[in-house]
Amino acid sequence: MPRKRVRLEHAVEYLSILDEKGRVDEKLEPKIGKETLLDIHRTMLFSRRLDERMLTLQRQGRIGTFAPAKGQEASQVAAMAALGDDDWFVPAFRETAAMLWRGFPPENLLLYNAGYSEGGAIGEGAHDLPISIPVASQIPHAVGIGYASGLRERDEVTITFFGDGATSEGDFHEALNFASVLKTPVIFLCQNNHWAISMPRGRQSESRTLAQKGLAYAIPSLQVDGNDVLAVYAAVQEAAQRAREGEGPTLIECVTYRLSVHTTADDPGKYRDEEEVEKWQARDPITRLQTYLKKKHWLSDKQIDKLEKEIEERLDEAWEKTHERIESLGDPQMIFDHVYADLPAYLESQRQSFADRLKEGE
Repeated sequence: MPRKRVRLEHAVEYLSILDEKGRVDEKLEPKIGKETLLDIHRTMLFSRRLDERMLTLQRQGRIGTFAPAKGQEASQVAAMAALGDDDWFVPAFRETAAMLWRGFPPENLLLYNAGYSEGGAIGEGAHDLPISIPVASQIPHAVGIGYASGLRERDEVTITFFGDGATSEGDFHEALNFASVLKTPVIFLCQNNHWAISMPRGRQSESRTLAQKGLAYAIPSLQVDGNDVLAVYAAVQEAAQRAREGEGPTLIECVTYRLSVHTTADDPGKYRDEEEVEKWQARDPITRLQTYLKKKHWLSDKQIDKLEKEIEERLDEAWEKTHERIESLGDPQMIFDHVYADLPAYLESQRQSFADRLKEGE
């Protein structure tokens, strides 16, 4: 018998609508209102300035290690803007911009990165999960939430974010398999920033795209210009519609770049070429969006300057609030709080021993 080619149900397409020079494909341009686009721009710029402020604070020893989102703001904010407040948001550890869009106070992010878990608390009724540090561990959680939404017959979509390195983890593959079989309303958004800490994209996977990994599980998969607000918005909007219509999950690979450090404990100068960074700086998602908005006469340099001042004042206020909160959380015995509803005897014993040691040091 002759060999026959197995034809797959899906193929990987690449989507770009707004290029780095501000040129737009009007046939593909999604309908996004003026105020929504200005809100997207405001949140992206706020995230960038918050990153810069936190980097300064970390270098001064005032907060601990954190993972900057610099360069990846479009992949996060545009994605969240395409969803509703009732949809579920499952972040990893670099989703600062997405968290700000969801209304997460900057003072909470500052408090969390200063080492206080209270800063990571999720507000009552919010459809958000806390920051997840172990790589890919949050992806199966998103599938579970999506499955629960289906069981309860709720019109909810779940989106989960992760990096390119996560696609090499078992949790990623197990999650995609379950999502496909169970037809869960989940959007898997991979921010391919080209580096898994110091491991380049080319050494961690031989796949031509990361999006194609979804095809093995019969999941529609798309590769998007992750620095293009319009393309990311359109892709997530389409994926959300599919999910709401009962057609199951979608995998979106946003091709972007980490312009800053992996975390503040990292020195990228030891493993990546500065010319590569400069090339991607020319593709900055914020500059690209500003060019687009200026061409529409929806934004001016004067308005940007005003917004910059407002952001600086808001960040000053956020740090003042954070510092006040840190002062109120000064008792080190708080590390035993909020672990169990009823503290086990062995932890109660440890708490007492800790208290005794603190008294001895007075």
